[in-house]
Amino acid sequence: MKIADAILWPGTKVCEWIGVDPTADAGLIRSMFNMIFYIVVILGGFWVYYGLVS
Repeated sequence: MKIADAILWPGTKVCEWIGVDPTADAGLIRSMFNMIFYIVVILGGFWVYYGLVS
């Protein structure tokens, strides 16, 4: 597995789950799901970090 495949994995799996081809429409739907996934992960990490620091 390439690094790009690992980064795009969440969006690919969500697209497969809802029955959409991940490479259709130039991957825009997959990109949307990846952005949602990673913003939740990053914000969760920030909240945990700043909750422990303060």
